Amino acid sequence: MSRAPARERAAPLRAVLFDLDGTLLDTAQDLAAALNELRGQEGLAPLEFARIRNHVSQGSAALVRIAFASAGEAELRALRARLLEIYRLALAVHTRPFAGMLELLERIERDGRRWGVVTNKPAFLTEPLLEQLALRRRAGVVVSGDTLPERKPHPRPLLHAAAQLGVAPEASVYVGDAERDMRAARAAGMRAVVACFGYIAPEETPRSWPADAWVRSPLEIHAWLQGMDVSR
Repeated sequence: MSRAPARERAAPLRAVLFDLDGTLLDTAQDLAAALNELRGQEGLAPLEFARIRNHVSQGSAALVRIAFASAGEAELRALRARLLEIYRLALAVHTRPFAGMLELLERIERDGRRWGVVTNKPAFLTEPLLEQLALRRRAGVVVSGDTLPERKPHPRPLLHAAAQLGVAPEASVYVGDAERDMRAARAAGMRAVVACFGYIAPEETPRSWPADAWVRSPLEIHAWLQGMDVSR
C-alpha cells in the first residue's frame, strides 16, 4: 500500500463507497463469457480473457467496441443491448467478491462505518447481482448508472450516495479501479483510493491518478482506514 501526503485536519471517515466491477466484485469471467457468446453468435472466434479483463471497468459499450471494432454506431448499440441480455441471464456464475473483500466489509461494519456501492452499471444488472451474492441488504446505499441523469466521472452519484447514508462527503472515501473513479471522488470532496487489484490495463498509469492511497488488496483498505483514524 502506498499513500499520498496526508491532508491537514482530515475529517473522520464514516463511510466507504465502492465501485462494483473490478473493485467490490470480480465480474470479469462472467462478462467475458457473455461477450464471447455474442461473438460466437456473430460467427467470430472468442477473445482471450486477459484482453477482455483489462477493459471490464470501462463498461459494456467499451467491451463491444473491442469485440466488434469494425461495427458502426447503430450496430454497436444493438450489439450492446444483446450483450447485456446475455449477461443478465448469467450474472453470478463465476462472479465473487475479490479475495479479502468479505472480511473487509465485516471489519468496516464492526468499526461502525457505513458502506455502499456507486457504479455505472445499470440497476437491472446491479441490483440482482448484489442480491445473488447476499450483499444487497448489507449495503447502506446502492447508486447505479441510471439512478441519476449523471454518471461517473460526474460527482453527483457519489454525493447522492453520501447524502443517502447521512454522511458528509468529506467524511467519505471512494474506492475504485479507474481514473474516472478518482476524478469523481475528488470532485465530490471525498478521499480516493485506487484498487490496484482491479481491472487496470498495463498501459494505464494509476500512480498519476488523483488519489490518497493505492492498495494491492482489499484488506489494505482497512489498514489505510485505521491509519487515518490514528492520524487524526
